[in-house]
Amino acid sequence: MILGRYIAVLYLLVIVTGCSSDAIQIKPAQLVNFKSTAKFEVRWQHAVSTVGLACLQRDRSYCWKESLGNSGIDVLHPAITANSVIAANQKNEIQCFDLLTGNLRWKIVNAFSISGGVGSGNGAVLVGGDKGDVALYEESTGKLRWTSKVSSEVLSVPKLADGVVVVRSEDGRIAGLDANSGKRLWLYERSTPALVARGNAGLMIRNNIVYAGFAAGKLSAIGLHNGVIIWESSVSQPHGSTELERISDIISIPMLDDSQVCAVAFQGHLACFDADQGASLWNRDISSDKGLTMSRKYLYLSDVGDNVLGLDKLSGSSYWKNDQLTNRRITAPLALDNYLIVADFEGYLHAMNRDDGSFVARMSTDGSAVRSNPVQADNGFVVQTRNGSLYFITVH
Repeated sequence: MILGRYIAVLYLLVIVTGCSSDAIQIKPAQLVNFKSTAKFEVRWQHAVSTVGLACLQRDRSYCWKESLGNSGIDVLHPAITANSVIAANQKNEIQCFDLLTGNLRWKIVNAFSISGGVGSGNGAVLVGGDKGDVALYEESTGKLRWTSKVSSEVLSVPKLADGVVVVRSEDGRIAGLDANSGKRLWLYERSTPALVARGNAGLMIRNNIVYAGFAAGKLSAIGLHNGVIIWESSVSQPHGSTELERISDIISIPMLDDSQVCAVAFQGHLACFDADQGASLWNRDISSDKGLTMSRKYLYLSDVGDNVLGLDKLSGSSYWKNDQLTNRRITAPLALDNYLIVADFEGYLHAMNRDDGSFVARMSTDGSAVRSNPVQADNGFVVQTRNGSLYFITVH
């Protein structure tokens, strides 16, 4: 990779720092005590890997060291289907568990290094790799159906809808592959700035439209079956006098409801648009490198400073802000029933009241970071830690 063509998100420069005397040090917020009015319950747990990180505490100063390989900062997302939980690890193993019991259904070793986690859909399991490889397996048996190739490293989870596998590669291209054969159907590409944020920017598919955010704060709607641009709108405009200051990229997944799509940019804005036409509905000066979720009348997000915000999704006006997890490198929030779930760099799970952001429950996992966002499953959620522990958890 050419030096300067891609750059890690500036906020992650604090995270990906060796524990040396000259390391960048930060002070995560200390966890506050509160009266629990709910509780987490582990339905089942498995160790899918022993590869992880070292996080040390010295005199209340924290440092962080990730296991870095050719694929950089890997976040391996698990996939949830109606019957299964599928997870990958850094040994390139893919494991499929029964959703209700946690029993192992099958386990395979993938032929290439997995760099984005696991995708699923229509009875298929999908993974992408650090050399641009893509593989599709049968969910029921783990049998390999096909492998294919895209233009560069796959950092996000491949998606499948209506016979098309959609894969986003690190160079900003999006490819549509035939779900039966892996043959490329179309390729969407656009120009990018000289300097962009490296992240796990994913995509969403709804009503045969692919929604994806890009560098320079652009949000695009693309035809699922032909790769043709339907509309493109600006979430955020780059500003500043240097290329670093002008980074304003969407590095998280856009979120949709029945009528609108919303996205947030790092060093930029949060904005919502009409999902069909791309007309702007509202825009706010909020930066995030983690992402957002929408549920009922609310929009929730974790901002770049690890504050959790509750907003009106129709207007963007603020309802509440929880600033008690600052610098704890939290995930994007998951809305689950009456709760909001986030996880942090020490493996803690936090449940908040959706109406006011107050804490209602807390749970420790294995002590390592949770970097992939919690994923809703049945009446609970699944979370995978950096050390490879996989949990199916409910909160009540």
